[in-house]
Amino acid sequence: MCNTPIAPDSAHSHYRLYKPFGMLSQLSSNDPVQLRKKRFLSALFDFPPNSMPIGRLDEKSEGLLLVTTDGKLSDTINRSGIEKEYYAQVDGPITDEALNQMRKGIEIGLFGKKHITRPCAITRIEAPHLPEASPKLRIGAHRPSSWISITLTEGKFRQVRKMTAAVGFPTLRLVRIRVGTIVLEGLQPGQVEKLQGFNVK
Repeated sequence: MCNTPIAPDSAHSHYRLYKPFGMLSQLSSNDPVQLRKKRFLSALFDFPPNSMPIGRLDEKSEGLLLVTTDGKLSDTINRSGIEKEYYAQVDGPITDEALNQMRKGIEIGLFGKKHITRPCAITRIEAPHLPEASPKLRIGAHRPSSWISITLTEGKFRQVRKMTAAVGFPTLRLVRIRVGTIVLEGLQPGQVEKLQGFNVK
């Protein structure tokens, strides 16, 4: 975990938002097909020029996303090993063996190469209080599933999904609830809040 405070430039603007399911973690696109068919963060709020998301959540994931006009800050946070915590609903009752495998680090595929994930904090939890899942997820009320909390200090492409799949428990729903000290709590899907102070230590 990063132990050095990250002090943003006060001249910049910073936001936290609840990225809904089915939205891309970008403000727009140069691809006309994407512009017609996909949903973008710009639909949620009139962000100032030069705004950018800090890190990403894939289209089917939801939860906390930070947006800033400070490109240097964005790069620093992405490279600093700051904790990111997720709640994941997985297919089936997850086992202690699977949890231990992920805690220690597990091999996943990453752009055609093998990657061993860093050790992480992971626990089985009761179903958290979250907004209703999108019906497009088709989880089903009677489908056996379980929830875990997983805290990473890296953010590889679709990492949580790849980790749970590697131990035999594919992720059904994924919600990021924390980046450093900034939390999702208090936001509903699609809601944006301007941050008065910004310190993710």
